[in-house]
Amino acid sequence: MRIKALAIRIIHQFIKDKRTLALLFLAPLLVLSLMKLVFDGQAVSPAIGTVDIPPTLIEKMEQLHADVTVFANANDAQSALGSGDLDAILQLDASQPKLMLEGSDPSLNRAVLLLLQNAFQNGAASTAPTITYLHGGPDMAAFDSFGPVLIGFFSFFFVFLLAGVSFLRERTSGTLERLLATPIRRSEIVAGYLAGFGIFTLVQASLIAWFSVDVLGLYMAGSIGYMLIINLLLSLTALTLGTLLSSFASSEFQIIQFIPLVIVPQAFFSGLFNLDAMNPWLQKLSLIMPLYYGADAMQGIMIRGEGWLDFQKNVYVLIGFSLLFAILNVLALKKHRRM
Repeated sequence: MRIKALAIRIIHQFIKDKRTLALLFLAPLLVLSLMKLVFDGQAVSPAIGTVDIPPTLIEKMEQLHADVTVFANANDAQSALGSGDLDAILQLDASQPKLMLEGSDPSLNRAVLLLLQNAFQNGAASTAPTITYLHGGPDMAAFDSFGPVLIGFFSFFFVFLLAGVSFLRERTSGTLERLLATPIRRSEIVAGYLAGFGIFTLVQASLIAWFSVDVLGLYMAGSIGYMLIINLLLSLTALTLGTLLSSFASSEFQIIQFIPLVIVPQAFFSGLFNLDAMNPWLQKLSLIMPLYYGADAMQGIMIRGEGWLDFQKNVYVLIGFSLLFAILNVLALKKHRRM
């Protein structure tokens, strides 16, 4: 009888908690549906630029589903490769074919090499090309390619979790209500909390940057200072988002409930999965994901050695996200001040 009474009480608690029921039944369906859309996208065709290549070889590459662009000179082709419009350039130089790979994505490198191997083996050309790399090299591992994305993801995830739980404790312990009872402005409260938490996010960003490069030995072509800036901005975005969403949670468990709805979708659009393989309409969702901009900048700095002019747009977008979430934090404090 006691077991029955306890079970009935638990059932009643779950029925009253609509958010928990949604997490239990709807969140898995949402994530599975998103995974299907991500993995059942379109096939990715390597984009190859050619210079002075015989038409027979170009035709063979197109038969093997390569996206071939013919260039009149090598300078135009190298410019397109540097801007990321091409995955490789195949050029005929003194009867010797030369292949330059963009190099930042090992999986695309292998796809290009396999495609050209099939084209050359089928008699479209007699001599295998010499291979060079614009970024990276033949020894670049898959982890070197995914590493920058993972750095951004884990920084974002743990700061989001820490900020959400910590700010919730400020509310549940009564500290926030006592502050709101004083003449202090809501904007000052948000700024103070962000400054306090921000010190620890700065330490975390520095620790992750050092550990990834010096201990794990991740490929690093750019400035570690730029990498630190992007990681810090990602952490700041996660900090403001975590404190914002904690305003709508009444327990630490409800903070956890935001993870499949907020963090998991960010992972799909961060660069861990090839965005070009997704349907075009689905790719547009990446534009509202802060992690997409952070991961893109991190990859550019660490793998392609990009400078400020190359990733400054991502910096401005991350600052914009942080300001937006901070303003919404100030507005969200209205309901607490009225309580």
